[in-house]
Amino acid sequence: MYPSATPPREVKIGDAAAFAGTTPRAIRHYHQIGLLPEPERGGDGRRRYGYDDMIRLLWIRKMSEAGISLDDMRAAFDEARDVEDVLGRLEETLAAQEADIKRQRAAVQRLRAVGSPLGLLSPLVTDRLSHLPPGALRPSDLDALLVTERIFGPLGAAIQASVFITLATHPGLRAEADRLDAADAALDDTVDPHDPQVEELAAQHCAHHKALLQAIEAAGLDVAEEKLFEIYDADLTGDEEDTQMSAFKAVTKMPYGFSAARTRCIELTARLLHGDLSAGS
Repeated sequence: MYPSATPPREVKIGDAAAFAGTTPRAIRHYHQIGLLPEPERGGDGRRRYGYDDMIRLLWIRKMSEAGISLDDMRAAFDEARDVEDVLGRLEETLAAQEADIKRQRAAVQRLRAVGSPLGLLSPLVTDRLSHLPPGALRPSDLDALLVTERIFGPLGAAIQASVFITLATHPGLRAEADRLDAADAALDDTVDPHDPQVEELAAQHCAHHKALLQAIEAAGLDVAEEKLFEIYDADLTGDEEDTQMSAFKAVTKMPYGFSAARTRCIELTARLLHGDLSAGS
């Protein structure tokens, strides 16, 4: 005769977890969030799980494998929401995850194709700079583009790319930019903001900026910038406002630690440039 096994009427939490393919810790969590009713404790103070509890645990595992969230499971079990509604929400979640994976794969492919952190920037920016030879862009250039993209979006960074294209292809302008950067760094907290050198440096920045603009126009990069607006408008999905921080908010949260002298130099440069633009209009 074959030995007969008599199934228990109730089992301990460890046995319940083993049979359902989960853990005692997970089962306790289900109790805490109201997903699984907590059974009464036996004479030894331990919980005992019956047939209905095991059925619930098995359904929880199957729904979890399907990607249904614990909140949606609870709603489904409580009959607060129709199962079709739960499945509809799940399908939307999976579609969003698929879109995220697609974006991640595209970013990885850009990184592999470009072979530098440039591939992490938006395609609009990457495409503008992809023709430059390796090493033409400095890490500080990419840092500046990263900040600009955060504040002004891909279009702003793609337009700023004209500056770095020009610097990469005009050694004289790059050398002048380096000289000005060194002069800016020298404007530390020991320099009086109203020192004459601050105004002189602002004038040099203004002259350098105008020279950059002339080189950009001579290379036809300004025409390429105009086409960027058409490309960017065509690629808009309508979700940009939800993911992009406002320019004003972003500027107030980005620290630079400029000295008072350097801050005044930036302000004077902006005034000079604005004056030139107003005079030319």
